[in-house]
Amino acid sequence: MTRGPFDVWAPLPERLRLSVAGETVEMTRGDDGWWTPAGPTPAVTDVDYGYLVGDVDTPRPDPRSRRQPGGVHEPSRTFDPTAHVWNDHTWTGRQLAGSVIYELHIGTFTPEGTFDAALGKLGHLREIGVDLVELMPVNAFNGTHNWGYDGVGWFAVHEGYGGPEGYQRFVDGCHAAGLGVIQDVVYNHLGPSGNYLPMFAPYLKSGANTWGDFLNLDGPGSDEVRGYILDNVRMWLSDYHVDGLRLDAVHALNDAGHQHLLEEMAVMVDALSAHQRRPLTLIAESDLNDTRLVRPREAGGYGLAAQWSDDFHHAVHVALTGETEGYYADFAPLSALAKVCERGFFHDGTWSSFRGRNHGFPVDLRTTPAWRLVVCTQNHDQIGNRARGDRITEVLDDDQLACAALLTLCGPFTPMLFMGEEWAASTPFQFFTSHPEPELGAATAEGRIAEFERMGWDPAVVPDPQDPETFRRSKLDWSEATGGRHARMLEVYRRLAALRREHESLTDPSFASVACTADEESRVFTMRRDELTVVVNFGDVAATVETAAATLLFETGAGVTLEQGRLALPPHAGALVGP
Repeated sequence: MTRGPFDVWAPLPERLRLSVAGETVEMTRGDDGWWTPAGPTPAVTDVDYGYLVGDVDTPRPDPRSRRQPGGVHEPSRTFDPTAHVWNDHTWTGRQLAGSVIYELHIGTFTPEGTFDAALGKLGHLREIGVDLVELMPVNAFNGTHNWGYDGVGWFAVHEGYGGPEGYQRFVDGCHAAGLGVIQDVVYNHLGPSGNYLPMFAPYLKSGANTWGDFLNLDGPGSDEVRGYILDNVRMWLSDYHVDGLRLDAVHALNDAGHQHLLEEMAVMVDALSAHQRRPLTLIAESDLNDTRLVRPREAGGYGLAAQWSDDFHHAVHVALTGETEGYYADFAPLSALAKVCERGFFHDGTWSSFRGRNHGFPVDLRTTPAWRLVVCTQNHDQIGNRARGDRITEVLDDDQLACAALLTLCGPFTPMLFMGEEWAASTPFQFFTSHPEPELGAATAEGRIAEFERMGWDPAVVPDPQDPETFRRSKLDWSEATGGRHARMLEVYRRLAALRREHESLTDPSFASVACTADEESRVFTMRRDELTVVVNFGDVAATVETAAATLLFETGAGVTLEQGRLALPPHAGALVGP
């Protein structure tokens, strides 16, 4: 059914009035709980409006608001997504297989923190082999800066970044540069401030996950709630021409319906992809280690394109840093990295000491291509959820950082980079908020400290997320990339990008193309990729590896040599060798 621009689903209140352009218009409710203006309304172009719910005299934002120019507590503003003249008519998309993803936060990616400023960096991304740009959430949240996971206006784009028009320009510009766009979206909870949805309808149900109340995906009224989410998915992929979505923490979706929301989403997106004649990708973040998410629907899965795999990050992080606290403990043996590369997950039904139970499920190596697992050695969570938001740049030397890049970009999975990693950025990525409500800001800061105290961190080193300096410290310093270790590391990523384009075996999606060895005593790790082999010496002493390879394609630094079938590796060094 075609809805009017001011129609709203609100089965809960007995009375609803539209406040638009300084006028108040009564609304009438249909049997389906949708309200429609009972009288004429002003022209809908760039007009401010809201709803007077029940006896409340303060207009509340539209649950499907496309713009919140004054913030999430203020009136909505209409936006016509068809007004933008797109220039991407020849764009045919980017498939995930073989691609490199680059995750960034618009507010800290450039000094300006806007979509338009980010457009100026697209050439840099192409130089390091990026195919898909993944934006952390950009929907409306309370305050001026935030990671984005506190969003409450799912259909609105944060005004500080450039609003919906700036977002359209950004996607258009990415496509012109040959880059696809993946948008990070959050459907498992709503932020703590500005959520007026419960005034209108049963969007929430009893119970909560780590971050907030459950969305009502399977109770009375849940069909409309699910439709609300599916319409949001369609909005990004149609109105904004986005190429894919990263679905935040899908394990926190509480859905006991006859068809899981993720499967319903995949069915809709597949149909939309066929209609638009370009790949449309759904990537799930999940800590379940269960490939049911990406298994085809005809084989009993949900049919998503890919899922994040933290096990790769954990195995590489431990091998390089020696850090074995918390969930890193089970990854201490070097064989953990070998298992992840050969079998997808380390925890595939094995005992997890961190969880105190068995965890995960085996990957069907015959039918599951390795590219369906998205991996990284740095991302917003693995940096920002450390107490100081410190990058591995602080504790690893240049050779070790190059080894991390080598393993990520030459492994069998879909690699994802985090902004600034390519030049060993010295800036942290810390957890920052800007809640205007003093009590909410204080609660956020205190909760952050308490969380890290339980994990054994010194609370004195935890930055105050409400301090504006925490946000400013997290902005990339682009001047770093032109000198010293930063320039050397940037050249490493450029060389590896060229190798991925040159050698087909580096994007071979079959687990059968991967064979690993891990010597626990010498700490030497090898990973065969068809005719190429990655060798890394994680140990503290030099090592010599016998190999049939004749060519040294890539080395992390001075001292790596290949002569007469003998590969010499200094401590903490790596190489890619071939025939």
